[in-house]
Amino acid sequence: MSVVAKEIRCSHCNAPVEFKSGELITTCKYCGFTTVIQTGQAFNFDHSLILNNYDTARMENCVRAWMGSGFMKPGDLAKKSKIVENDLVYLPFWVVSTFVATKYKGIFERISPPVMKDGQIEKEYNWLVLARKATIFPAREYTVPIAGKIPYDFRKIEGFAKVLNSEISKDEALDMAKQQIENHHRFLLQQDLDRIIELSTTLDLKQMLYLHAPAWFTKYQYKGNLYQLIIDGSTGNVLKGDIPPIRF
Repeated sequence: MSVVAKEIRCSHCNAPVEFKSGELITTCKYCGFTTVIQTGQAFNFDHSLILNNYDTARMENCVRAWMGSGFMKPGDLAKKSKIVENDLVYLPFWVVSTFVATKYKGIFERISPPVMKDGQIEKEYNWLVLARKATIFPAREYTVPIAGKIPYDFRKIEGFAKVLNSEISKDEALDMAKQQIENHHRFLLQQDLDRIIELSTTLDLKQMLYLHAPAWFTKYQYKGNLYQLIIDGSTGNVLKGDIPPIRF
């Protein structure tokens, strides 16, 4: 576990604000004021919050319902599993709203003679960048409910929840989004091209949002082994779930 590196004072309420090594943006748990750690100055972007809609009991019901659904799971999974951890974490994200154009040139070799193809992929995205460097989270499977965001309000966050600070700056998030989108477009092109000769991507940035969104990290035990689920705290949808193997 990381140790606390420093302590600064909130410039809004003067309460102590703790943060860990590597974190760039922190939020005061006493008043909700967001600060850039390097300068101690107020964060100059809107800070939003996605509300959590589940308590521990309702989340356990979601987990049990997931265990009892689908044919790829052991038939006794819901009955014989024991939930050993059920933690609510508010994760920091950058949402990059952008229009993207990727120009390409490549060769389709599945016919003879091969055919040269060129063109452009044009798409609009609300591309999600997790603002943590080591947290495992299936960002591509998560559609952040931007329409439901509210201004960040620390009073809406459960006392038992953990709130993580950002380790990624705005510029880093934008660079990461561009690289991830270009990789995604490369993957799309590989469905129709056997060789990509040229590829260039440009972003027309519309806006960037910084927000915290709730995720439940659940660990359960089944026949002596531990498995993990990650569940969207806003919708109750399972984003990632470890499934025990079926033994015959």
